[in-house]
Amino acid sequence: MNIALVGYGKMGKMVESVAQQRGHTVVARFDIDNNVDGAGLTAESLAGVDAAIEFSTPETAIINIRCLVALNVPTVVGTTGWLAHLDEVKQLVATHDAALVYGSNFSIGMNLFFKLAGEAAALFARYAEYDPFLLEAHHKFKKDAPSGTALSIAQQLRTSYGDRTPVASVIRAGHFPGTHEVGFDSEADTVTLTHTARNRTGFATGAVLAAELLQGKRGCFEFPELLFAE
Repeated sequence: MNIALVGYGKMGKMVESVAQQRGHTVVARFDIDNNVDGAGLTAESLAGVDAAIEFSTPETAIINIRCLVALNVPTVVGTTGWLAHLDEVKQLVATHDAALVYGSNFSIGMNLFFKLAGEAAALFARYAEYDPFLLEAHHKFKKDAPSGTALSIAQQLRTSYGDRTPVASVIRAGHFPGTHEVGFDSEADTVTLTHTARNRTGFATGAVLAAELLQGKRGCFEFPELLFAE
């Protein structure tokens, strides 16, 4: 594929490396220097692009999404913190017969973790003596808190726990790539599930895979819908 990177910070550079390793070509890069308020995203600058992978900030993501969808560029959105606009985005995708995939976390391991957390919650919710809890830690530069991933985990727990679903305890310090822990605690014992990201490679690999899976499709998808479609 020919890929455009929208956002060229640490994640954008990692996505570029992974994309090239998987045989793709990065043909355009957009950041604060050439894409203020989406001005760089034009039909000319995106000519021949098979997919755009967007990792920017919560404030600029929705602007980029509107531009990319209007231009009918298949888009992977890795930025979190913009989901208040999700209904608008779904409508835009439908109006333009476009293709977009979003996710709170594009790590394949984390998407498997979501499934594990949901299954564990269904088991432990049968026993009132176990209280669920949710912890997450990220580097001090992360903009949103709790993380989009933590919100997705909470959604998995909510199916079983309803009003007892825990609010995530949040750490923003140092240089944690990302740690999420789901636990169930009783007077007798504690059971925990933990996902720890060692680096950004898993996120980048999942984002490039999402771009590959999006080819030839139309609609607005959450990443697990494509990842587990088989």
